[in-house]
Amino acid sequence: MNYQEYIREIEERKAQGLHPKPIDSAELLSEIIAQIKDAGNAYRQDSLQFFIYNTLPGTTSAAGEKAAFLKEIILGESVVEEITPAFAFELLSHMKGGPSISVLLDLALGNDAAIAQQAADVLKTQVFLYDADTDRLKEAYHNGNAVAKEILESYAKAEFFTKLPDVAEEIKVVTFIAGEGDISTDLLSPGNQAHSRSDRELHGKCMITPQAQEEIKALQAQHPDASVMLIAEKGTMGVGSSRMSGVNNVALWTGKQASPYVPFVNFAPIVGGTNGISPIFLTTVDVTGGIGLDLKNWVKKTDAEGNVVRDENDEPVLEQVYSVATGTVLTINTKTKKLYNGDKELIDISKAFTPQKMEFIKAGGSYAIVFGKKIQTFAAKTLGIEAPVVFAPSKEVSVEGQGLTAVEKIFNRNAVGIAPGKVLHAGSDVRVEVNIVGSQDTTGLMTAQELESMAATVISPIVDGAYQSGCHTASVWDKKAQANIPKLMKFMNDFGLITARDPKGIYHSMTDVIHKVLNDITVDEWAIIIGGDSHTRMSKGVAFGADSGTVALALATGEASMPIPESVKVTFKGSMPDYMDFRDVVHATQAQMLHQFGGENVFQGRIIEVHIGTLTADQAFTFTDWTAEMKAKASICISEDDTLIESLEIAKSRIQIMIDKGMDNERQVLQGLINRADKRIAEIKSGEKPALTPDANAKYYAEVVVDLNQIAEPMIADPDVNNKDVSKRYTHDTIRPLSYYGGDKKVDLGFIGSCMVHKGDMKILAQMLKNVEAQNGKVEFKAPLVVAPPTYNIVDELKAEGDWEVLQKYSGFEFNDDAPKGEARTKYENMLYLERPGCNLCMGNQEKAEKGDTVMATSTRLFQGRVVEDAEGKKGESLLSSTPVVVLSTILGRTPSIEEYKKAVEGINLTKFAPSHKLLAN
Repeated sequence: MNYQEYIREIEERKAQGLHPKPIDSAELLSEIIAQIKDAGNAYRQDSLQFFIYNTLPGTTSAAGEKAAFLKEIILGESVVEEITPAFAFELLSHMKGGPSISVLLDLALGNDAAIAQQAADVLKTQVFLYDADTDRLKEAYHNGNAVAKEILESYAKAEFFTKLPDVAEEIKVVTFIAGEGDISTDLLSPGNQAHSRSDRELHGKCMITPQAQEEIKALQAQHPDASVMLIAEKGTMGVGSSRMSGVNNVALWTGKQASPYVPFVNFAPIVGGTNGISPIFLTTVDVTGGIGLDLKNWVKKTDAEGNVVRDENDEPVLEQVYSVATGTVLTINTKTKKLYNGDKELIDISKAFTPQKMEFIKAGGSYAIVFGKKIQTFAAKTLGIEAPVVFAPSKEVSVEGQGLTAVEKIFNRNAVGIAPGKVLHAGSDVRVEVNIVGSQDTTGLMTAQELESMAATVISPIVDGAYQSGCHTASVWDKKAQANIPKLMKFMNDFGLITARDPKGIYHSMTDVIHKVLNDITVDEWAIIIGGDSHTRMSKGVAFGADSGTVALALATGEASMPIPESVKVTFKGSMPDYMDFRDVVHATQAQMLHQFGGENVFQGRIIEVHIGTLTADQAFTFTDWTAEMKAKASICISEDDTLIESLEIAKSRIQIMIDKGMDNERQVLQGLINRADKRIAEIKSGEKPALTPDANAKYYAEVVVDLNQIAEPMIADPDVNNKDVSKRYTHDTIRPLSYYGGDKKVDLGFIGSCMVHKGDMKILAQMLKNVEAQNGKVEFKAPLVVAPPTYNIVDELKAEGDWEVLQKYSGFEFNDDAPKGEARTKYENMLYLERPGCNLCMGNQEKAEKGDTVMATSTRLFQGRVVEDAEGKKGESLLSSTPVVVLSTILGRTPSIEEYKKAVEGINLTKFAPSHKLLAN
């Protein structure tokens, strides 16, 4: 883009109420610099504004041009009246890393003593240094450079942190109730606006509603000395997707500008929820130096005997402890760690102000602390001294004589910086090495921006494998996807990830669902996985869904920091009837857990350790995937040895297909994963290292036993869109038996796809179609059925086994990669659609059901507006169920009766599950 094109774009954006887009292009900025140097240029004043206030920092190509020009000014090679050498240093100090650090090192290690001192003073405030930077400092120090020594001594004292202003003792907030009940990140950053996430100002326009944005602005005008706190009344804030863009939007509307020279990058948002903040969302709040409060302003009402009072639906009745109605002015005291209304103490909020969180707030975000600790350690080691204790020591919980849960074992194995022989239990803060990292395509552009902003240029060598997906934008290859995805794939491919699309165009583009790929490339059940999506929930290893920034941090450093979570143990007893599907077990687990604990969700924020034993990774993933909807932090599967070996052999074969396609890179990452799988299989077979199990004397927060005998009919997760209590809608916690609907609830569309289905589901679909035809003489759909296989491998296997031919026979549309759809489907006919592998309707950013539809889906998402939006006078609803229920619902155009269901699945090989009879502990 040249300057005139940029000016035209500015005019177009002005018509949309937008400011100029921040500059990341070297080509454009070099033209702007030329205009600044030309004293008589008509565009000189505008160019100065763009250069100073509208250029993105970090490792963008524009940042390289900016840093080089500022160096010229400091050295006197260029003279710009409006940018003095002192101001040039200030601008360099706000560029965070990459080219700016390189320039500052050039100046600090140069021959001009005065300039070197000024550069050193700026460098002492910087933390985003990488090996190339620290190597230069180390070499200069060993060569006797006094300035290098001075910088290292400052780093060793962590003056970049200690000299920052302390966190204010009192923080005034004014409340804004963003919604009642759980607030999903989809409200804060809608999936259907995913294409605009990297354009922060534009994306900010989609947060909640324009009306809500106006209310927030009005509150800010009324209370200029207070921060607006967004609240989930009677619910949890930030459930669902791990969306950095959601926190970015909250910060954009309610936070503080991070730098006067970087537009639309804000920090320090404050959010609250009656039931706290979703664990993933809270991590993202930490990234931005924000505050997340567990308000507990509604509690369960109890009678005189202390029993919980329940309503006619057997739901606990809530009573208000204190009001947080919109416009209420409250005070957060970071010293007493209490929340006040005037002088009245409301609640203890100390969990939001642990020593570690106070550091994040002081530093403006968790990244600065992560990098700061690394810089301090490096400097002390280089100087040959012991680093002074500056940062809060990590919390270490070690209980004598107590065994380890499975996740505790993994964290102890991967822990960094703990004393040899020290065993840590839940509650400990740990830095861990990350084995596998996944970046998805609607957050990937933001991850790329985060990598640029933290000045990272190559993947950490300690990461075993990393993958960039194309699944969230798979169904429609529209102009937005064409503009964003190739750019993303090139960046990630250059960075060192295996990418779904080949920037060179050699191998066939793969739109496989990211979770399925990560589940395959995880070849060690002792692995830690970080992925940019809440459904990063592998059935091998322990996986954590994360925001795009945490993904960037894992890619750049190979590490993550978090407390070891508590675990809840889930085991099974009894047996499933032949006509039940494993998806029904998944839903029943949630329902039985809530019943067992009187409505308390013991899974929330914890690890679900599920003793699945006999199900291979593909099938077990149906359970671990759903744990995001259970509000668990993560899930971990305990398998029998033979089952794990079978899963690893399947994973090997699929990785080999990726290699055969030409997807491996120069480091031969994929081949390395196959080698690791072979080694792990050998360890299990020899008995040297059996499949991961917990210790028999491990301690759990709770234990849930799922009784399979109680599951007598298919189970459906219902959004309960008409519940009179708004907070009970769209929660994933309303699980109903099929008979609840009386066989007469109209179904407008069915969807089989997303990460919740596996190859077996596709075969069930084919078998059911043959069954229905045999029973009725024909297959006729009374509602559309959209089918999106999770991966191309599955399509190939179904073709080889004859099932795809069956699906083709009944379909009215089949995807064609040579001519992908250019626009999203808005109308559906009553027929079977064979769509391209990928997320499709579940993502809600491209394809959608018609407004007001009742959808029966295998998806995981029932949030308002996700799969289906509301129509005038009719709410859209997405009911979640097993594949056979979806198929039959579309053939009938309504929910089936239990008798119709049993007849339709006669003789069909559903996803069976029988609990392990072996002791899955040691």
